Amino acid sequence: MIVVMKSSATKEEVLRVTDALIKKGMQVQTNKGVDCTVLGVLGDTYTVDKERVGMMNGVDRVVSVQEPYKKANRKFHPEDSVVNVNGVPVGGGTLTVMAGPCSVESFPQLEGIAVQCKASGAQILRGGAFKPRTSPYAFQGLGEQGLDILEEVRRETGMPIVTEIMAPRYVELFSEKADIIQIGARNMQNFDLLKEVGQTKKPILLKRGLSSTIEELLMSAEYIMSGGNENVILCERGIRTFETYTRNTLDISAIPAIKKLSHLPVVVDPSHASGLSYMVESLALAAVAAGADGLLIEVHNDPKHALCDGAQSLTPEAFDGIMHKINALKSIMS
Repeated sequence: MIVVMKSSATKEEVLRVTDALIKKGMQVQTNKGVDCTVLGVLGDTYTVDKERVGMMNGVDRVVSVQEPYKKANRKFHPEDSVVNVNGVPVGGGTLTVMAGPCSVESFPQLEGIAVQCKASGAQILRGGAFKPRTSPYAFQGLGEQGLDILEEVRRETGMPIVTEIMAPRYVELFSEKADIIQIGARNMQNFDLLKEVGQTKKPILLKRGLSSTIEELLMSAEYIMSGGNENVILCERGIRTFETYTRNTLDISAIPAIKKLSHLPVVVDPSHASGLSYMVESLALAAVAAGADGLLIEVHNDPKHALCDGAQSLTPEAFDGIMHKINALKSIMS
């Protein structure tokens, strides 16, 4: 449940209500907004006399939360959350672009792409060190060597890095080396992994599963947040439908839906959504128009010879052209 305090409530009144709830065995999350303070209450709230709480000084109203996700719920946290990634904000009205190759192939390759992407306006560098592939015979990434290359390029360019984790045993390593830990679509419901990254304070980029509902995505975010890590960024990357022309079907409606249900920032991956490079521009612009907080775009210096997902990768020159249109659209909407 949530307790909405009056705009005139004093700090002492807020503290008194909080203490009363804690004494009943509840966990209380305090969210101070522009107009009022909201207390998110977690636990067996059936044991709480809601009518009595509602009569306490400073309380405006008590609201039951029916949805199974609590910490990710906008009712608990009315204001938009902003995740700080080494000085780069994600959410809160900004548009953050993460760009780079699907897979790290070498230092020269990644450095060259990073320099060009940064010059075009990308703020965060993406690159896969460990790659989940449908075929066990496909390129699986450079592993820890790839992480080392990402670190080196970060030092050269100053760009924070986002890269995908595959298993709980790598959490400590990724916490040390990555700026954002990505949970891929195939691992969205890897609950052991979600619990482990929930014990860190690192920003987490959580991708929607291939056939997952919006509520299932938010419940996966809840696993992370319930562990204490509230630095979660949600990513819509297309879902599996009956259509086979594109790799996936981008669910544009997920952006306003999630923003209504949750306070967490939402970014969109138009590259994986379509699997086709010529569609990336249209889908990226549609995502910005729908209110996305960021984009995750694959860029490769030689897409035809990329070791992974070349068909959906843009050249740096094509990415630069798209960025001009994205910035123009964003300025119109601001």
